[in-house]
Amino acid sequence: MRASDESAPSPADLAPVFDVYDVSTAGDRLLYVGRPAADARTLERELVALFREYGYRIEIRDDHPDRDRQVPPDSYVLVAQPRGISGFPWRNAVLFVLTVLSTLFAGAFYWYQLPVFSDPLSALEAWPFSAAIIGVLGVHELGHYVMTRYHDVDASLPYFIPLPLYIGSMGAVIRMRERIPTRRALLDIGASGPLAGLAATVVVTVVGLQLEPLAVQEAAATASESATRIQFNNPPLLTIIAELTGTAGKLERGLVHPVVFGGWVGMLVTVLNLLPVGQLDGGHIVRAIVGPRQETIAAAVPGALFALAGYLAFVRGGFDSVGIWAMWGLFATGLAYAGPASPMRDEPLDRERVAVGVLTLVLGALCFTPIPVEIVTP
Repeated sequence: MRASDESAPSPADLAPVFDVYDVSTAGDRLLYVGRPAADARTLERELVALFREYGYRIEIRDDHPDRDRQVPPDSYVLVAQPRGISGFPWRNAVLFVLTVLSTLFAGAFYWYQLPVFSDPLSALEAWPFSAAIIGVLGVHELGHYVMTRYHDVDASLPYFIPLPLYIGSMGAVIRMRERIPTRRALLDIGASGPLAGLAATVVVTVVGLQLEPLAVQEAAATASESATRIQFNNPPLLTIIAELTGTAGKLERGLVHPVVFGGWVGMLVTVLNLLPVGQLDGGHIVRAIVGPRQETIAAAVPGALFALAGYLAFVRGGFDSVGIWAMWGLFATGLAYAGPASPMRDEPLDRERVAVGVLTLVLGALCFTPIPVEIVTP
């Protein structure tokens, strides 16, 4: 039995806080069943360092992973799994390649208007659009990943989500495999993604604004002056960047190179991720700053999103972007119900970390526009 040799903690090692009476294995997992001397959160906090010495992360459960086995009411199951990435991350790699193809298709078909069905290789001409989208999404997630490594939190590499529509992707995520140790780590991990993603977004936007619109865009704009069209409205940050780079005239014309849309996507992703609810980046940041009171703030988020959707539909008298905010209202409801990411140690933050969190939220506010997508009729 692996838990009795030197490759993993023995029941005797756990005895001060966890009276283990059954040890078993399930694949690469170790299962310790026993009676705790403290609640689950304290038990995890006391034992996490011990198991890390042996290369394991832990989870405390009140049910057994084997559904056929029952756990007595006075007992817990401690599940220990190897930490880190084992083997080549095939799933991440495949999803990344599919997202590259998806963004190439979206750029070529919707923006460059290339004959991708008769000449699939023509989609390669849309590589600047693909690089812009993948760049802002990937840098955002890599910001999170770097901070998880810095704080020694076991997490996956980014998972990209392909979707061959206007953007070419539904974003990217990393999966936390264990609890975050402190509020400081929670703040660092939560803020690092938006800050890194915004840095990439600014670079992509500046580069895109220096490029001239495509000939097919010019022709389509002329032809659509008397037709209904989709308009992507500019958040304040995009306007500020255009003013600072002397390209505000391009933005006012409403006709810019598709790479600029990559920056627009980065700003929308930042706004949505910084909603202060559940385990979104904004939820991490606010939970780190205000502690358990974050749940009160999170409870108000779905109502605010539904109110915005209602205002656009019934007061403004249209359905522009109503679906976006209504859908995210439903999503936020589920996230608020699931609750925030609670660190193992809940000490308050220092002033510097609070300032970083507030700055991140302020920058996120500059990416907000109440009507990101609008249907314009002549």
